[in-house]
Formats: sequence, C-alpha cells, structure tokens
Amino acid sequence: MRIAVEGCAHGELEIIYETILCLEKIDGKKIDLLICCGDFQSTRNLTDLHCMAVPDKYKDMCTFYKYYSGEKVAPVLTIFIGGNHEASNYLQELPYGGWVAPNIYYIGYAGVVNVAGIRIAGISGIYKNHSWMQGHYETPPYTDKTLRTVYHVRNLEIFRLKQLSGSIDIFLSHDWPNGITKFGDENGLLRTKPFFRQDIKNNALGSQPCMELLQLHHPSYWFSAHLHCKFAALVPEQKGTKVTKFLALDKCLPKRKFLQVLEIEHQTDLPIELSYDLEWLTILFLTNHLLSVKKGLHYMPGPAGNGRWIYTPCEEEKKNILKKFNNDLRVPENFKPTVESYNPQRLEPQPIKLPRMQINIQTTVFCKTLGIDDPGVLLQMVGSTDHTESKSEDEDTNIVDISVTQHDCSNISYTSMQESSDQMYSSECEDLQKVRESAQSDFLSPVLNSYLSSPDVTEEKSGNINVSNDNQESEVSVTDDDESVKMEPNCKKFKRRNYSIYSSTL
Repeated sequence: MRIAVEGCAHGELEIIYETILCLEKIDGKKIDLLICCGDFQSTRNLTDLHCMAVPDKYKDMCTFYKYYSGEKVAPVLTIFIGGNHEASNYLQELPYGGWVAPNIYYIGYAGVVNVAGIRIAGISGIYKNHSWMQGHYETPPYTDKTLRTVYHVRNLEIFRLKQLSGSIDIFLSHDWPNGITKFGDENGLLRTKPFFRQDIKNNALGSQPCMELLQLHHPSYWFSAHLHCKFAALVPEQKGTKVTKFLALDKCLPKRKFLQVLEIEHQTDLPIELSYDLEWLTILFLTNHLLSVKKGLHYMPGPAGNGRWIYTPCEEEKKNILKKFNNDLRVPENFKPTVESYNPQRLEPQPIKLPRMQINIQTTVFCKTLGIDDPGVLLQMVGSTDHTESKSEDEDTNIVDISVTQHDCSNISYTSMQESSDQMYSSECEDLQKVRESAQSDFLSPVLNSYLSSPDVTEEKSGNINVSNDNQESEVSVTDDDESVKMEPNCKKFKRRNYSIYSSTL
C-alpha cells in the first residue's frame, strides 16, 4: 500500500490533494491513503473559524468547507489527528473519531483503526502539564483559556493507549516524542533551527507521554508535525530487535518538505477501507468509568489501588465487544452535515453564530453500539443542570432519547423524561456515576429547547515529494502555543490568499 504522510495541513486540502495527484501522474502509481499529523483545520463556516486558537489576523477559511459541503470529494481516503490549531467545536463532537467529511476521517482524542491489515494508532493535541490530569470539561462557547486547553492531551487517552498489545504499524502524534532528537541528526537540526537549542538542552522539546508510548510499543513508523521542519530518527528497542522509524514533516508551503510517500505491505485480500480495532474498542468499553468531564484532577488507576489497573483485554472480553458490532468492524460511512457550510458566493454577510456543544449522530451511533458514554452528552447534562439548579425538584426537564442502530442514522425518535437536576448531577464533589448509568441505559441527549438551534513537485528515489530546501528558516519560539512568534523573513515572496496563517509557527 502506498501511503502519503502530511505534516501540518493548515487547511490547505486542495494543494495537498493536487500534489498527490501530480505525484501519481509522475510515477504512474496510485496513492491509497493520506495521513495528516495535525493542524488539519476542519473549519466548516465562520463560527468554526472563531473556535480556532489563532489571532484574528491569521484566521482564514482555507478550503476544507468545500469537502464538507460536497462541492468537492477527497480523491484519497484521508485520516488525521488533531493538533493545536483546529476547529475545536467540531472535533469535540467526535471524541472517539468519525467522518468530518466524505472520505476524511478524524481519529478522535486518541484512537486505533485498521486499513487493509495495517494498524494505525494516534493521539490528538499537544502536551501541557497544567491540563494533563484534568477531565474533558471544556465546552463551547470557549473562553480565552479553554480555547487552548481543549486541545491539550489528557492522561486518560495516554492510559488507554498504554493498554494496547500486539504490533502497531503506524503511530501519529502532533507533538514530537520528548528526546527524539538524540536518535537523529541533532546537529543538523540545530543548524536550521538554532532556537531549539535551549529546549533540547533542558529536555523540554516534545512530549514525554509520547516518548513513553514509543518506548512501550515501538511501532514500525512514528510520524509527527508541529515544529515545522523535517527530521528523521531511528529509535531502537532496548534489549530488543524492534526499531521505530521516526519522521517529522513540515507545514504545507512552497519549498517545504511537507509530504512523504512510503510503501507498506498490507493484506491484499482486504479492501482499502477503515475498520475499527477490536482491542481498542474493548479498552474504551472497559475504561468508560474513567471518563471525566470535570475540571479537577483526575487520577488513573495504578498498582497501589484496590481495583483493576491493567485493562489490556482478554479474548473473552474482545469476543463480547465483537458481538455488540454483529461481527462487523467496518467503520460505517454515516457522515451527515450538521451545520450550514461557508459560502463565499453569498451576497449578504454570513452571520457568526455563538458556538454550542452539539451531539453528532456518528458519536451517538458509536457510543450506543459499544455501550459507553458520549462526553458531549455528559457535558450538556452538566450544563443543563447548572442552568436549572435553582428550579424546584419536581420541575420537568425535557430530554431527548435517541434510538439508533449501528449503520442507520435515520431512525431517530424523541421522547420526554422527568428527571430532577440533583439526581443527574447533585454537587461538584459527587462523581458522574448516576449520569453515566442514566445515559448508558436510555442514551440521554441534552435539553432540546436549550441546545438544538500549487507547489512545484520533484520526486526523489526515496519516495519523498520534495518542495526544495529553504535555508532561510525563521527564528520561531516553540515554548508555549499562545506566545508571540517572529515572522519569516521571506513571507512576501509568495502572494497567496492565506499565506498569513503560515507566516508563523502558531
């Protein structure tokens, strides 16, 4: 299977797909899969655009909305993880993954999928210590703080990924694994990115949880982005025979190394389509009780506790999950647009609506089938409880009960249930067990009235699509994602409609 790997996409889908089609014409070989390592920017409209953590002057609709609206269709199956510049309100609808547009699949907060026998795992977001142990409490409309913390990696996702067994062919992260530069040409990296020197010296470059995952699983390939440069490394397994081939790629810009093509052996008797990973599904089911939508510190189980702390599933547990999916692990192609797409031809100004937490039917189908909680449902329950906590105990609360099957999203019936707010979420100190039991048995959804409303391409023998070297790299701060950065000295050379968003490493 021929796989194209993209660094930071930054919304430039048209250019990326055109580059892939150009390569196919050059060597006459079809590319079967595209993988993007974050900063995908799946902005559907102006509301989504304002849910991105970038200064207003860098906000640009780019071209994703064309694929969302159906104006264009992705010519190759595309899988991506989230970075630190995303339409967070949209991706938050798909915490366990889903189609953001036809043929374009988001892997979720963390996830594992299979494509023709190739096992692909990934973790979205970037690591920040102050958010590490918190639950997924953020909900739109975001504050200046939650606009950024919403894409920070949480300990729950890393804990779940550590439960995996067996081999992993490809692992994706936006962050580089911490210390990865020691396994490659560090001096060469510092010649082009001298401002990395202090972070490397302080062992502060990259994500320590990602390095723990790499050293635990040693996947065949590990791809990253974020730091906007190409860097390769080989990480050998200690006291073992495995070697992980690491590659970080640049952002999609002229004269940048933003795309790499590789060939991996796959099961030729299987179609090139997405399938769920049975072990990952079982881990999600077994660790559902660890999900938190509260801001406070949330600890993962360990050997010092009284209960279970290893959730690598046994064969019997996996068989039970397989039955839930009727022995069919194919990812259903159940994408449906949920909001109005951006229309540049519209004469009157398109209004920017206040973003709200929405329930995506794909997540509803997935959670109902697997029997786990939808974080969005829990967030809306908590929100509706906060809104009505001053009302009397016997006041009716309208809840939406959604009945679905795995591959059918059309059969949705609405009913009403009577539930007092203190039964759903009595205090900040109480855990969410009652909410989970209620949501799992009836699959409750939120209060209806409140919430429904082209570069020059050259080919190398290695398969790399090289957009030739740009030796005049800018000095960019890589400390915190919301700090100021220095501009690139050559940014005026390319007159492109959305060049501004690429003129920094934000």
